[in-house]
Amino acid sequence: MSAVHDYLAKQAEKYLQKLCLEIPGRRTGSAGNRMATAYLAEIFTGLGLQTTCPEFDCLDWEHGEARLLADHERFEAQISPYSLGCQAKAVLGVASTMEELEAVQAAGQILLLRGQIASEQLMPKNFSFYNPEHHQKIIRLLESNAPQAIIAATTRNPELAGAVYPFPLIEDGDFDIPSIYMTEEQGKRLVAYTGRPVSLEIDARRIPAKGCNVIARTGHATTPRVVLTAHIDAKEGTPGALDNAAGVVVLLLLAELLANENLQHGIELVAFNGEDHYSAAGEVHYFQSNQGILGDILLNINLDGVGYIRGDTGYSLYGCPDELANLIHTAFAPYSGVARGEPWYQGDHSAFIQNQVPALAITSEALFHILEAIAHTDKDVPELVDPSRLAEVAQALRDLLLAMDKKSSG
Repeated sequence: MSAVHDYLAKQAEKYLQKLCLEIPGRRTGSAGNRMATAYLAEIFTGLGLQTTCPEFDCLDWEHGEARLLADHERFEAQISPYSLGCQAKAVLGVASTMEELEAVQAAGQILLLRGQIASEQLMPKNFSFYNPEHHQKIIRLLESNAPQAIIAATTRNPELAGAVYPFPLIEDGDFDIPSIYMTEEQGKRLVAYTGRPVSLEIDARRIPAKGCNVIARTGHATTPRVVLTAHIDAKEGTPGALDNAAGVVVLLLLAELLANENLQHGIELVAFNGEDHYSAAGEVHYFQSNQGILGDILLNINLDGVGYIRGDTGYSLYGCPDELANLIHTAFAPYSGVARGEPWYQGDHSAFIQNQVPALAITSEALFHILEAIAHTDKDVPELVDPSRLAEVAQALRDLLLAMDKKSSG
């Protein structure tokens, strides 16, 4: 290992400590989130990069406990993120399929959703990047049925909900029916009370807040440009080391490596703020601000879930012309811990792909294990991240960016 590599690994360890342990959570709109973005902006600015922090409105959220009783029997449940609070006593209705939801007379009831209809987390009603029609239909039916509150008994679904079980069926600050969620086992117990009164108290409140992206630029030109992205926010209750402090750390290391380079095309380092927030407010703000100029982007490089202590770093290409793809493979070839991996679409690179921007996604080879066992939980700690791998990724990306710059200027 070179002295530069060792230095970068030590820097990576320091940055992970700060983002995951010293800052009290990075939930979008929270005080910890604002501390994290300010910390990042300070480092970028200190390295001489042109740094901006475009601000957006968002919701923060506070909550206590949920209390669900049926005939004096208490059921364990958690409050859906961004739910409104309530105090309700009503007959319990049940729906497990779309057909049952269409048929149920749920007005004024407390409605239990279980089985097939609760098998995957619903996209927020105003989510612009991905919103399947059947999710939209469920939301419309719930709003038109107008139950007093919703209880969701959910299954395991690591692809959409990470390692969380049970997962919240509804995580949406634009949806105004109070809701809680529970395990399938609790749902099976509760269904015995169908048609009988149950009582539900939810202690929760929404808080209007502000957040910001952090955008650092270097290079002589603004067009064409390469845009490197990593989301800085994390779910509540997780240190968010792999998801996604590690990706942000690579941006910081790369900023240091590029500080003295004389690049011709533009480099944009973007810490998105909202990938794990129901509104994706930071991503929405960025794409609205870049309407009409996304065609200037040569390549998006998205970092998420990188640096896991087991397995290699995996990269995958999306819509890259052959010449660019060959350049990427050649730049990464000297790095033994960086290898071609399986495609995945759950990250911010998907929004660039949808806008016909070539993309390169960088994650850990064991991404799907991370999603199934670690993501969005308190297990996502810095000890699972190898700082040496983050240093290697930063150096590989520097080589790629220099090769692209040389190609375009030559």
